Amino acid sequence: MRHLLDTSSLSRQDALAILDTAEEMAAVSSREVKKLPTLRGRTVVNLFYEDSTRTRVSFETAAKRLSADVVNFSAKGSSVSKGESLKDTVQTLEAMGADAIVIRHGASGAAAQLAASDWTEAAVINAGDGTHEHPTQALLDALTLRRGWCPAHGRPPRGGDLAGMKVLIVGDILHSRVARSNVWLLTTLGAEVSLAAPATLLPKGISDWPVTVHHSLDAALAADPDAVMMLRIQAERMGGAYFPHAAEYTRRWGLTDERLTVLQQLQMGGTSEPALLLHPGPMNRGVEISAAAADSPQAKILDQVAHGVAVRMAVLHLLLSQNHDDGSTA
Repeated sequence: MRHLLDTSSLSRQDALAILDTAEEMAAVSSREVKKLPTLRGRTVVNLFYEDSTRTRVSFETAAKRLSADVVNFSAKGSSVSKGESLKDTVQTLEAMGADAIVIRHGASGAAAQLAASDWTEAAVINAGDGTHEHPTQALLDALTLRRGWCPAHGRPPRGGDLAGMKVLIVGDILHSRVARSNVWLLTTLGAEVSLAAPATLLPKGISDWPVTVHHSLDAALAADPDAVMMLRIQAERMGGAYFPHAAEYTRRWGLTDERLTVLQQLQMGGTSEPALLLHPGPMNRGVEISAAAADSPQAKILDQVAHGVAVRMAVLHLLLSQNHDDGSTA
């Protein structure tokens, strides 16, 4: 891999290599001294054109645990607000010696444009571009799912995939780059993915996706998923009325206390282990997920955060510590 731009083109081999490396990085993160000298002398730039706390801090923590120097660049209050182009900004960072650029941008395809340009020789990591993809979020979700699925079936997570696992993704699919990245990655790893959302929050061309679509959350839960991923309602991306009001959305599509009771009765793939509950965060408690559901034993939301650091350490390690002569991208 030369870059990490999406999961739709990520091979099964590369996906498992990242997840297996993340297992090693998770072990490092549990030590008293949480540092490796792997990237000493390298510079990682977090280039964020959109607000983010979780993703930026996670990448910063990952880079620092690998002993890299970190530069955080926010578009707000920078020369970007004065009209500087992406090209000029990136070339400035290149002149400063950036080895990797982690970019979050409001335009779909921005990361791919940067990787394909001659503006920089740095490795490019997509931290979310428009409504396109968010590959490291999908990878950390896959790591979380694998750590539940494989042990439930008597297998170690390392080297394992998600063959046979049924994963339900619920909510604002239309605006969710997390949903898109998860659909492609989980399918590559062998999972059966289904979606549940209002018709107004499903993208055009959904019939071409390798998924089953449910138009009722209750019907989707009745299909016995092994894991349920609730998505945040992205009000900041909604320019129109996609549903009547928040209370109506919660009634029909929210993981309420009543639906939590149903989820608590689900088990993973014929085992006695309970189904998993995920959420990429930040959560709208009381809208797409109840407080009881968010804090339930089945919720792996804090595990997702911890796994995010391990996955991003793995990605930085693989991109910056290996020979890139093949010039391939993912």
